[in-house]
Amino acid sequence: MLDIKFIRDNASFVKKALAEKNTIVAIDRILEIEEIRKKTQFDFETLRARQNKISKDIGHLIKQKQDSTELIASMQGVGEEIKKLSTNLTCLSLELESLLLTVPNIPHYTVPVGKNADHNIVIKTCGQFKRYSYQIQEHQEIAMKRGLVDFARGAKITGHGFPVYTGAGAILERALVSFMLDYHVDKHGYTEILVPHIVNRQSMIGTGQLPKLENDMYHIKEEDFFLIPTSEVPVTNLYAQEIISEKQLPIKNVCYSPCFRKEAGSYGKDTKGLQRVHQFNKVEMVRIVHPAESWDILEEMLADAEDILIALELPYRVLSLCTGDMSFASAKTYDLEVWSPATEKFLEVSSVTNFLDFQARRANIRYRDAERKVHYVHTLNGSGLATPRTFIAILENYQQEDGTIIIPKVLVPYMRGIETI
Repeated sequence: MLDIKFIRDNASFVKKALAEKNTIVAIDRILEIEEIRKKTQFDFETLRARQNKISKDIGHLIKQKQDSTELIASMQGVGEEIKKLSTNLTCLSLELESLLLTVPNIPHYTVPVGKNADHNIVIKTCGQFKRYSYQIQEHQEIAMKRGLVDFARGAKITGHGFPVYTGAGAILERALVSFMLDYHVDKHGYTEILVPHIVNRQSMIGTGQLPKLENDMYHIKEEDFFLIPTSEVPVTNLYAQEIISEKQLPIKNVCYSPCFRKEAGSYGKDTKGLQRVHQFNKVEMVRIVHPAESWDILEEMLADAEDILIALELPYRVLSLCTGDMSFASAKTYDLEVWSPATEKFLEVSSVTNFLDFQARRANIRYRDAERKVHYVHTLNGSGLATPRTFIAILENYQQEDGTIIIPKVLVPYMRGIETI
């Protein structure tokens, strides 16, 4: 959430920044309500102060056994007016908060300006892009031939976009999760967290998924709970409504979870096989940090995510997302895309994002400094990594001419003795 004072003092800048993010928000209405709210607050406090003063004066007169009739008469209707102002103030505050929740984060000045993914900038390309003398089979084809993923039975028991991993495919999927968790804990110093996979509405609001993305979420209506779209939601909200000691910063957590997304806006996108599914596994890095450190930590987290691809020896590239392709809550995002030789396309496996204090304001996550002053933290997260497209990349980049698949060296210890599928 943006600070209303920041919006008021920088209205033109905010409007321009939001336009670059392809977002239309009623900033003028927000400022209008804030002015009315401030005036109502002033009137309320002035009238209540007057009421308190006259009440004291009446008490003093009564103690002195003097006539207080005139003062009592002057108080007629004041209580009702105060009650009315209080009700108006509550309504205005709720309307203002509701509108502020629709305002996305402001892109950092280093973010490239652009309308869509076509305007993202490639920062670097890494790894060996092999030339094959034989035709590489697409991942869904080789997965079905080798009995690694059963798409048909997944569709039967649930629906399209809910794959069933079988045999060596299930072992490979588990191996990826275990390897990534171990790597981030042992090499990068994260603390492993295991959280509920269902959260309440306030948690989804806190990290910015709601209200904007409610149609993309799986909602349990009776309890008003949501299946998590990413473990970023519960892990960040572990610290909601808390004041953290500055000495505790930075907090470095890593978490595995299944993720659930309706992908309501995916019409027209490539949904073959594992490319775009409604339930998938992901290892997520979440940082809660001092504001002075967040930009350096963004680069550090990008390197943490890259390390997984480097260890798996998969070719990839890094993109800086443009203003029009960033998420609602993002101030700056890097995407990591792994190479699919069968389709000759890059597939996103990670987004690494700095939210500045945007999520912290929504979730009310703060820290107390050495002088006992309270400030909002900065939050960051990054996939480290999402497994479906990493799985795709392994099936295609490690595919041999006879259709067998060599297991990446770093995964062999997790594969129950399987070195080739």
